[in-house]
Amino acid sequence: MTDQTVTSPGGAPQTPVCRRLVGRTAVITGAGSGIGLATARRLASEGANVVCADIDERAGKTAAEEVGGTFVQVDVTDAEQVEALFRTAYDTYGSVDIAFNNAGISPPDDDSILETGLEAWKRVQEVNLTSVYLCCKAAIPYMREQRRGSIINTASFVARMGAATSQISYTASKGGVLAMSRELGVQFAREGIRVNALCPGPVNTPLLQELFAKDPERAARRLVHVPVGRFAEAEEIAAAVAFLASDDSSFVNATDFLVDGGIAGAYVTPL
Repeated sequence: MTDQTVTSPGGAPQTPVCRRLVGRTAVITGAGSGIGLATARRLASEGANVVCADIDERAGKTAAEEVGGTFVQVDVTDAEQVEALFRTAYDTYGSVDIAFNNAGISPPDDDSILETGLEAWKRVQEVNLTSVYLCCKAAIPYMREQRRGSIINTASFVARMGAATSQISYTASKGGVLAMSRELGVQFAREGIRVNALCPGPVNTPLLQELFAKDPERAARRLVHVPVGRFAEAEEIAAAVAFLASDDSSFVNATDFLVDGGIAGAYVTPL
C-alpha cells in the first residue's frame, strides 16, 4: 500500500501520514461510520491490515472495500460473534495487533435517571460496555501469544465529568469502559499488551448531528463549554487512535487519553 494523503478537519490536504503500522492487523468495531470509519481510513493509510466490523452490512462492506480490508458483520453484544470476529482477523492476516473497540450507541430514550427506563439502561450498557468486555476478552489471548498488542477502548470525556443534560446510561457505560481499560492495562502490561481508554469530546458525527438536530438547545449548551469553540472532527480522533496503536505510544498505558478540545481542563471558556 502506498502513502495516502489525508484531509485536515478544515478540508485542506495534508502531507501523507507516516507509516507506523505496516504489517499489523487492526480490528475496528463500528467501522462503518463516524470515528470508526475515519480510523479505518487512517490506520490503513499507515499500513495496517484493517478488519472492519459493523452490524450494518452495507456500511461495513463499503468501509472495508475503501480501505482494502476485510468486513465482518457482527453484533458486538454476542460473545460467539465477537470471538469469530477476532478469529477471522487472525486467520486472515496472521496476527491481532490492534483492537479499537469503538461500537456504541446513544439513543434518545437514554436521558435523565428520572426519565430513563430499565430497558433503555440495559440496552446501552450491553452495546457500550459489555461489548468492550467481550472484545477485550477475545483479543487478549492472541496478543498474549504474540507478547504484543494495543487495545484502545472508546470511552468519553463524560467518564471524567458530570453533565446536567444527562444521558445516564451512556455516562455510566463510559465510566465502566474507563475503569475496565485501566485495570486491563495494569494486569497485562508485562506481557507486552497496552490498554488505554480514548476519551473524545463531542465529535461531529452522524450520531451527534442527529441528537443535536432534535435538540438545538442541548447542542448550544454543550458547545459553549468547548474552549476551542467547535466540536471535533472524526479524523482528529482517528489520529489519536493511530498514535495509541503505534509504538510511538509505547509508554502510554492504563490511562484515559483525553481528546476533548480542552473541555476537561476548563473553568470558564473564552468569550
